[in-house]
Amino acid sequence: MDEQKAIFLDRDGVINEVLNERVKFVNEPEQLFILDGVATAIKKFNDARYKVFVVTNQGGIGLGYMTTEQLERIHEQMKKDLAKEGARIDDIAFCPHKPYEGCPCRKPSPKMLLDLAMKHQIDLKRSYMVGDRAPDIEAGQRAGTKTVHIGARETNIMLADHYFSNLRTFSDWLLPENESSKGQ
Repeated sequence: MDEQKAIFLDRDGVINEVLNERVKFVNEPEQLFILDGVATAIKKFNDARYKVFVVTNQGGIGLGYMTTEQLERIHEQMKKDLAKEGARIDDIAFCPHKPYEGCPCRKPSPKMLLDLAMKHQIDLKRSYMVGDRAPDIEAGQRAGTKTVHIGARETNIMLADHYFSNLRTFSDWLLPENESSKGQ
């Protein structure tokens, strides 16, 4: 069986709103607001036979701001919200440890990506890591994926392979309507 390609997505700032007037951190399902165009983009990846994974640092668990059970409820809500528009997340990996705790799974470590790739037989060279911060880009680079930075370009961010304003513009570039094989 051939290895599959995947889109690895950071969560906060790529899939959902964070650090704005409406929400600072997502510690409860009702604080989760999916960004415009995200469900459409993920459905496009699904339709093009990319596996779609979420890889997210969730240090709020280690810091005591939320529990693993709360995080699971947030992720269930995220999957339900995306499914309403026909989009599917294939698997989710998260690091519950505090920032600077030195755990082996927290991005910029590539461990979450590598574990998902092994579990789902993913060809990392044909895959993309999409994030809005330098640790996301570094994790993708260290795992051997192509990297995509979403949002405003930070002056101190590691060089990503591609830059887009949001997930929808990336999906439109990767999978244009009239050229469905570009990302193959």
